[in-house]
Amino acid sequence: MLTEWPAITVLKPLCGGESLLDAALRSFCAQDYPKFQIVFGVQSAADAALEEVDRLRRQFPHLDMDIVINGERHGRNSKIGNLINMYPAARHEVIVISDSDIHAPPDLLRSVAGALRAPGVGLVTTLYTGMPSSRTLSGALGAAQINHSFLPGALMARGLGRQDCLGAVMALQSDTLDRIGGLAALKDQIADDALLGRLVRAQGLRVALASAIPATTVPETRLPALVSHELRWMRTVKSVAPIGFPFGAAQYPLFWATLMLAAAPDALTAWFAFGLVWIARGVLAARVDSILRTTGRLRFWYLPFRDALSVVIMVASYWSNRVAWRGQEYRVTSLSEAVLQPGKG
Repeated sequence: MLTEWPAITVLKPLCGGESLLDAALRSFCAQDYPKFQIVFGVQSAADAALEEVDRLRRQFPHLDMDIVINGERHGRNSKIGNLINMYPAARHEVIVISDSDIHAPPDLLRSVAGALRAPGVGLVTTLYTGMPSSRTLSGALGAAQINHSFLPGALMARGLGRQDCLGAVMALQSDTLDRIGGLAALKDQIADDALLGRLVRAQGLRVALASAIPATTVPETRLPALVSHELRWMRTVKSVAPIGFPFGAAQYPLFWATLMLAAAPDALTAWFAFGLVWIARGVLAARVDSILRTTGRLRFWYLPFRDALSVVIMVASYWSNRVAWRGQEYRVTSLSEAVLQPGKG
């Protein structure tokens, strides 16, 4: 246990009103940590997120909070451009970058600071769960993809030796950030988290995983919006790891069991295998939900549809390199770095 906790600056880039934004931002204001600063950043004085920040400043007058309003653009990644504008306001050497939709447990900053102190660690990241903003099927499906596929897959990748940086929470020393070229090195990347991890590892440092697990808001209430979001996600993942990407289909066993059943509908063994896989998938999903205390759990009956939808989206990710992001359309033109280029296809 640390006897002296380093002061931390949390950078929170914001862009408009979002589902559960107040709860997400409030969770960082309620951190059990001795000294930290929160820097909120927007690119317009008319940004709706400023209302939430003003409310938090009134409710937490003792906290060290700053607001940066700066519309200057830096590269094609608007979030990184926002962070570049915010960075000069940081007063502490430990920098935590966290998305606006992240809900942090009270010990998040302690967990991150402890992991960052380990020898050879240059960057700390976290796993995260999905938190639906509504009691809709789309919300439950979106959370299930994160909780039952992404999270176990990320753990398996780490067990196999990979040190992926997951963008929900990223923490590093300011001097480490300066050595890799600063935030400007990420300004044209859609997969800015993956590139940050690569640049830190190129310095001979490790990417560590903190023990705390925050949650991310799943805002979609309709299936088309969820599919669009997951398609962008899949295309980004494919661009960063094109060789390993297709092997991710192994995470969806109910899809393969369904294919087997469709190929041999009269075979008793096919029905038995399908039922066994379905039950196993349901038990494991329930176990994960119980351990992580997730919300918006997907009903057992919808699990085959969730696996099938994931595989369909994986296949669809090969049809185009277009991604829709924050109201703009880009092409992911570099498989190795996921470089953004504006375009219509």
